Amino acid sequence: MKKSASCLFCTPDSVVLEGDLVYARRDSYPVSPGHLLIIPYRHVADYFETTVEEKAAIAEMIDRAREWVRQEHAPDGFNIGVNCGAAAGQSVMHVHIHLIPRYAGDMENPRGGVRGVIPDKQKY
Repeated sequence: MKKSASCLFCTPDSVVLEGDLVYARRDSYPVSPGHLLIIPYRHVADYFETTVEEKAAIAEMIDRAREWVRQEHAPDGFNIGVNCGAAAGQSVMHVHIHLIPRYAGDMENPRGGVRGVIPDKQKY
């Protein structure tokens, strides 16, 4: 399995769930309680470079992680997001999917959700 010695996601840490191809870990800089990252073990930079099998494992792990977060934190909703490339905000070049629990009242008006990555486009 391809790994990079300098990649912080190639050495699993803060793991809460494991699968054959992917794992879920706590985000080191969570935006809300229970914020997890779903990460393939194989070192691959971009979601679009993952295999069909990895994509299926990612989807399955998102579901498993959602249940874990629901039991541990009882959120009111979720955002799921992935940054592909520096222009999209990716800072670690090992694909990772954010599962962000949301709580009623955690922001004044959450309408637009993930559209908020471009603040002027969030409200419509």
